[in-house]
This record gives sequence, structure tokens and C-alpha cells, in this order.
Amino acid sequence: MQATESLPPPPPSPPSTLADWLRLVSTPDVGLISAHKLLLDFSTPSAIFAAAEAGDARLDWMRAAQRRALRSPPPDFAQTLEQVLTWSESPGNAVLTADHPAWPEALRHIPKAPLLLYVRGRLELLARPALAMVGSRNASAQGVATASRMAQAVADADVTVVSGLALGIDAASHTGALRGPGGTIAVIGTGADLSYPVRNRALTQQIAEQGCIVSEFGLGTPPTPDNFPRRNRIIAGLAKGVLVVEAAAKSGSLITARLAAAYGREVYAIPGSIHATLSKGCHTLIKEGARLVEKVEEVLEDFNAQAPNYARAQPDDSFVDRVLEAMGEHPAGAEQLAILLKEEAAELQGQLLALELAGLVERLPGGMFQRLHA
Repeated sequence: MQATESLPPPPPSPPSTLADWLRLVSTPDVGLISAHKLLLDFSTPSAIFAAAEAGDARLDWMRAAQRRALRSPPPDFAQTLEQVLTWSESPGNAVLTADHPAWPEALRHIPKAPLLLYVRGRLELLARPALAMVGSRNASAQGVATASRMAQAVADADVTVVSGLALGIDAASHTGALRGPGGTIAVIGTGADLSYPVRNRALTQQIAEQGCIVSEFGLGTPPTPDNFPRRNRIIAGLAKGVLVVEAAAKSGSLITARLAAAYGREVYAIPGSIHATLSKGCHTLIKEGARLVEKVEEVLEDFNAQAPNYARAQPDDSFVDRVLEAMGEHPAGAEQLAILLKEEAAELQGQLLALELAGLVERLPGGMFQRLHA
């Protein structure tokens, strides 16, 4: 061979299939950090497995147990693959790999990015501008109404709302967003085939039909405490910014907000009373640099979106309690309530809609409203 000649390039690795990606994330002893390093070195799962079978020296940084695990699929892999393929064939279901055309671009560059996503519903929402809305599970009536009302305004401005399908602020945010064209994405901490919490089962089904449910966890994965902080990075990663509506001092919502800040996303927080436990977390975030938000316009301006007219008048902190107190235990009409509250009937209709979306009142025939109790 002459000195000027060079060896031909090695043949390209065959493209990886869903089975290859599923095998990589299912390989024992190989976590996301190791998987990402392997993909940087070998580009595709199929090339990683070929290198392991060949004893490639580029894998010498790994422990022997990890290298052995990469040489062949796990013992129950065929059954897992069959289950995933069957699930993905059902209408509305999809399994996205990191090289899939519908993979959300916003997730490509976050630390410990997922490599596989199980999706139910509208895939196109994953490519839309999105705002994450999070907060306390034990939210106040005011917080629930505020989240629902602001989420509807965001969705009506054609921005998608992302949240975690928990009780309280998350559920109110999803419920409000389902009323607008922007829709909603729920990132969950269980397998995509499960509904958790049980109280949100009807909401889960509605999101699967009208919005989008996303999980990185394998089918059948039950809720465990570690899953929810882990899914928070996906909530933060999918969104352009995160709005915290209510949060206690040690709320998990602060994890999502701080992840968003670390990813270069905007963080917004709604302030409250200095005496309110559910305001402590928001005040902490504001001290750390989050933007104080009083009106939805202050968020939507970052999306170059216009708030709908009904969203431009925000109630004060005591307004929801005043409405519920005026309503009492018996059905009341909007005009009657407007007189009692000394409010314009047209403006009060918007507030009653927010309370209805939040599950605090029920609309009855004849334009009447009835207070609901948990």
C-alpha cells in the first residue's frame, strides 16, 4: 500500500430502530449519563451494541458489568418490546425516540435529556411555544381560580400550557388550558398507560383526547417518590418559561423553577400575602431573580402573544372568597351576585367562568350558579 493511500471508511452503522433505543434505556447498570456519553462516542444505539460485542477499547471506561450488559438484550426484553409495540399501535399512542422527526427540539440540549418518550394525544403540541404552570397540590381556592383563569388566557393566546397533572394548581392549569386553542401537555411520573392520581382520571382522559400526555417511564411504571422530581426536568425543558402560581417554602414546584433557570428559561412567580404559607415559595423565587407577575400579559409579552380581553382585569386576593361567600349555599344568578358584590355583571361573568373551570362552582340551567364543596 502506498503512503498516499488511505483506508476506506468503515461501513455506516445501520439506523437504529425503536427496539434499539428501548434496549438501550432498558439495559441494567447503564443510566442516562452513561447512555449520553455512549451516544456521543458512537452516535446510535446499534453502533453501541456492535462495539460492545466486538470488545471495542472505547468502552474501557465502563465497568465490566456495564460492558457485559450491553452485549445482549435483557432476559425479558422481547416481552417488553412486544408490549411497547402493541401499545404504540393503539390510536393516539406513539413512542418517540431521540432521532424521531417529532422529537421536541426543546429537550435536545437539557442535561440528562430523556431518550425515549411515550406520548398519548396530539404530537404537534410538542413543537409549539409553551409555558409551564406549576404550584401547590394543596392549593387555595384563590390559587386554583387564578391558575385556571390564567391558563385559559395563555391557551387562548395560542400558547401551550405544560404541567404535571398533580392535584391543585397543576390540575387547574390543565383544565383552564383545555378551553383554548393552545392546548395542554401533561408530563407524568408514571407509565403513560396509567392514570395518577386517581382523582384526575377524567382529566387525564380529556387531556389524552384533546391535549398531550408525555412520560419517559416504561409502561406500567407505578408512581414512586423519585419519579416526580425526575419528570420536572421535562416540564421545565419543554417550556420557554415556568410560572409558579402558589408554592410553599419546600414545594416541588421550586425544583421545576430552578431547573428552568438552569436551562436558561424564564421563571415567573405570583406574589401573595407575607403571612400565607403558599406564598413563601413564590417569594423565595422572586428573591432569587424570578419575575414578579400580577397579570397574564406580563408573561405573554415574552411570547409575542396578546392576552384576550377577558383576562386583562385580575381580581384581588380576596375576590374569590367574596364571590363564594356571596353565593352561599343556594343557587344564585350572575346579576344577583353582581348587586351583592357591587361589580359589573359583564365582568363578573369572567370570574364565574374561572370558578367553574376550577371546580368551585357549577353552572345550572337558567344562568344560575351553585357553589361546590370538595
